[in-house]
Amino acid sequence: MNLDRSISAFILIFVIIGVIGIFYLVLNPIPSEKFTEFYILNSDGRAIDYPSNLNVGEKRNLTVVVVNREYSESSYQVKIMQSKQLLKDEKITLNNSDRKEIPLEFIARPSGQNKLEFMLYKLPDTENTYRYLYLQLDVS
Repeated sequence: MNLDRSISAFILIFVIIGVIGIFYLVLNPIPSEKFTEFYILNSDGRAIDYPSNLNVGEKRNLTVVVVNREYSESSYQVKIMQSKQLLKDEKITLNNSDRKEIPLEFIARPSGQNKLEFMLYKLPDTENTYRYLYLQLDVS
């Protein structure tokens, strides 16, 4: 009978430890990979069918999206350039899981092939690009 009680107490202790462990993991999840989402949406709010063949002087709208998945507050700088000309330079600070949409209206110029570049810097580092996107534009 003492052996049965000992085994029952031993099993009860392991069940209690297991339940405590499960509650701990649920309340304090292990962070997965830290990263920042950085992408472009077209004028319809979709990540497809970006403008590519444009006429000189044609206006287009895009939205640049930054989502913080770093598990801490992070500061960023977004630079947008068209043919080496700065169109937008914006600094933002986001808490974990916060999302920032940055609207962009640009005019297609000059004629020829242009590159619309989107650079994300994770501050305080302003020398090394953290994320980089670009659209190739054919302007006629």
